[in-house]
Amino acid sequence: MSILQGKKFVLGITGSIAAYKACTLIRGLIKEGAEVQVVITPAGKEFITPITLSALTSKPVISDFFAQRDGTWHSHVALGLWADAMIIAPATASTIGKMAHGVADNMLITTYLSMKAPVFVAPAMDLDMYAHPSTRQNLDTLRSYGNHIIEPGEGFLASHLVGKGRMEEPENILIALQKFFSDREKSFSPLDGKKVLITAGPTYEKIDPVRFIGNYSSGKMGYALAEECARRGADVTLISGPVDMKCQHPNINRIDVESAQEMYDAATTHYPACDAGILCAAVADFTPEVKANQKIKREGDNLVLCLKPTQDIAAALGKTKCKGQVLVGFALETTDELAHAQDKLRRKNFDFIVLNSLNDKGAGFRHDTNKITIVSENVVKEYPLKPKNEVAADIIDELEKELNRIKE
Repeated sequence: MSILQGKKFVLGITGSIAAYKACTLIRGLIKEGAEVQVVITPAGKEFITPITLSALTSKPVISDFFAQRDGTWHSHVALGLWADAMIIAPATASTIGKMAHGVADNMLITTYLSMKAPVFVAPAMDLDMYAHPSTRQNLDTLRSYGNHIIEPGEGFLASHLVGKGRMEEPENILIALQKFFSDREKSFSPLDGKKVLITAGPTYEKIDPVRFIGNYSSGKMGYALAEECARRGADVTLISGPVDMKCQHPNINRIDVESAQEMYDAATTHYPACDAGILCAAVADFTPEVKANQKIKREGDNLVLCLKPTQDIAAALGKTKCKGQVLVGFALETTDELAHAQDKLRRKNFDFIVLNSLNDKGAGFRHDTNKITIVSENVVKEYPLKPKNEVAADIIDELEKELNRIKE
């Protein structure tokens, strides 16, 4: 029996000349025993008719929010719950941009935003558009959300842009889908059913009602870790500082905080019930002793701020860590990186620590990429520069090994 037998797919079709390839993809999916529901953009109908698509799928094609003028409407939420996967093929630069930024102005995008199942994207556009920095950034954003980008000419789920704009052939998209579902059924993650606490982003330490002490953390690494843990079956508690990020997976419970004290309170409250903790947040080490109730006015030439240490989240969790729990830390260093990371590993009672260096180009704050070294008591493992969602997978692979080790 085919691995796709009985699977339900939402196929999104956009306004590209490659829309005709969707017919071959539909035939392939139907032949494998799958169900296909087409959602097409208004521009997509200029390239292929809904009648043709409906004949192939034996289902009415969905394009508009409302089915009739009597108020009957198509539920994008229901489609998100119905599907085992969503495929957007072809995906134009416009649609990719809307997906990356949540511009829900058509039925396809609202369905994507409501989708609970994995999403596969097959880009299709001319080479210059595909190579443009805005398109590349949007594709990296989609990857960071956990979407699978199917690149042309590779026949499997690719990891990097290859600079080609044409849509991957339907036969290779089919192979990618078969591989994905086959791997998912074969694999069992030690994180399945586990509870994982993750901290992410910066903290803001108020000086007065309009000013604060902060840092450049974007939260991208922590959010990528949360999505990866949830994808592997974990129930994730994400304690997030103030960042412009959104959670995609329904298994992520996000708790928003602002200050180091608020993050400390949330982390110490939730970690005792968790199997693992990943402390990825860039928490302020100091906070003003006095926070002014009114905006501080400029008077004189100097302003002196007296700072006091914040409560050490890592140290607190390291002290309370019980047998069977795992604790993972992060270290961002600028000098003597490895020595500082190894010292922090011991002092904080981490099982392993993820080391970043600001001396590595493309690593650290504000980047979509990262270059890490994983340091444990006896092992130092270096990784090349990668997109942060791939870095997250490397870190969680190591977490799974640690969970297996302590279980033995």
